[in-house]
Amino acid sequence: MENYEQLKKQAYSNIESYKKLCNDLNDYLADNPEISGAEFESSRKIVEILREQGYEVEFPFVGYETAFKATYGEGKHRRKIAIMTEYDALPGIGHACGHCTSAAISILAGLSLKEMQDALDADIDIIGTPIEETEGAKCTMVKNGVFNQYDMAVMVHLFGENLLAPRLQALDSFIYEFHGKAAHASAAPWEGNNALNGVQLMFHAIDMLRQHVKPDVRIHGVVRDGGLAPNIVPETASAEFYIRSMSREYLNELVKKIDDCARGAAIATQTTFEKTPTAESYDNLKGNHTGLAVLAEIYEELELEIGDTERVFGSSDAGNVSMVCPTFHPILQIVDSTVAIHTREFAKAVKSPWAYDGIINGAKILILQVLKIFTDKKKFESMKEDFLK
Repeated sequence: MENYEQLKKQAYSNIESYKKLCNDLNDYLADNPEISGAEFESSRKIVEILREQGYEVEFPFVGYETAFKATYGEGKHRRKIAIMTEYDALPGIGHACGHCTSAAISILAGLSLKEMQDALDADIDIIGTPIEETEGAKCTMVKNGVFNQYDMAVMVHLFGENLLAPRLQALDSFIYEFHGKAAHASAAPWEGNNALNGVQLMFHAIDMLRQHVKPDVRIHGVVRDGGLAPNIVPETASAEFYIRSMSREYLNELVKKIDDCARGAAIATQTTFEKTPTAESYDNLKGNHTGLAVLAEIYEELELEIGDTERVFGSSDAGNVSMVCPTFHPILQIVDSTVAIHTREFAKAVKSPWAYDGIINGAKILILQVLKIFTDKKKFESMKEDFLK
């Protein structure tokens, strides 16, 4: 196997060759944001680039019109690496999650590594994973066994701090729809059963439950249907809740308690309810000591200062991937720590000099993670052992 330093030198040279292409991709995606499930031009643009660079691309992929799988070469190497690529934007505020820059990082890393597959004895595939902000295409891909074949999956996300890994919460989301009986709210309210009262009481029950859950739990909901008119007792009403925890096991227990809140509210208001999932369930990110230790070396080498490691990052379908193969989701800073993600200010920052530097640094993070592990048999085996723990 070729020397690590030689491969690193070659990869860094490749970055210089491809960086303008990927900066332009970042700008195109930033200027033409497409929300989850509608990333039609975004995915076509990326696929067009990959095909021009010699990739065979399966597009659409696993039933998603905007997903793809790109392979370079014959795909017959002993080991396999997946570089995940996100490109969906947020409604109204564009790429305020930085997925345009994350996509550019993934493509730059993939292009810079494509000629090294023989040296690494590893196929390095680029997987287009849309709909991260809502339904989570990676969840469906995991269910369909897409990532079962991979020895490692990687991507970089953007933020206001540098982190080796985000603290991702497992997430479930549901609509609770209450059913009552309509009646005239003034002339004969006693004839009705108020479905909105059931929703309100469920909110109150959950607020009381908050006193008795672990500190990492987050429960947040909105009323989706509150009735049609004030003078009609609402016969239907609904609320959508996101329920999060750092542990999938604890989240499963918590959802049962949330269901009890709905059940108790229905009993008290003489209504009934139905529960419907609104998206795929997201898992927490499974840790990997060996891989994180390698990332720590890389951040030190690139002189990237690590931020608050206890900060909760939110939820991502990358957590589901981490349950089937070693998965790394390092976080890279492209804005001041005072700028929050999912804001207009963050969306503006994706075309800043800091973001362009981030595209290069992000690609280096992914490249060095691959090279340090796949040129070192001991590290590779240790990473695999950590995953099985």
